[in-house]
Amino acid sequence: MWSSLPHSLSDSPVGRDPQAMRTGQRQNKGMRTRLGCLSHKSDSCSDFTAILPDKPNRALKRLSTEEATRWADSFDVLLSHKYGVAAFRAFLKTEFSEENLEFWLACEEFKKTRSTAKLVSKAHRIFEEFVDVQAPREVNIDFQTREATRKNMQEPSLTCFDQAQGKVHSLMEKDSYPRFLRSKMYLDLLSQSQRRLS
Repeated sequence: MWSSLPHSLSDSPVGRDPQAMRTGQRQNKGMRTRLGCLSHKSDSCSDFTAILPDKPNRALKRLSTEEATRWADSFDVLLSHKYGVAAFRAFLKTEFSEENLEFWLACEEFKKTRSTAKLVSKAHRIFEEFVDVQAPREVNIDFQTREATRKNMQEPSLTCFDQAQGKVHSLMEKDSYPRFLRSKMYLDLLSQSQRRLS
């Protein structure tokens, strides 16, 4: 009964736009390249440097062993350092859970909003992207927290995501952060920064 259906939408000749297909293929190729960089074999410092916020070599020269070592002091120390955030993001990408960090960062940025009009639109954008059920980058929070945040959307304020952000912070701190500190990526980064000193 199902055999007459195309295997995917791209198999169907209906609505094919050659320009859109070429653009889609280029985007897919770029995505495959990035995902290839983040495959299981990529849990190493060399892959982390590809995603640094700066030119990788310059960034590694600026990153001292002391700074990288301090990331193990606490999760908040890691989050307060731009290279720490970049390294942690690269690690989360290997685990396909970077939406947690992206949500936390979006909330931090949201709290700096001064315009009331922008605050409402930003709040709804964050909710739709990260918090709502079936959101494109849905974060892992419990039903009660999700519903409390949904109620906060009726009158958004600078604190409307505090509960959800706290839950996501706690989840990353207890779950992803310890794995990051044990990861080859972090250990490689430490050893590279130490080799530069010797």
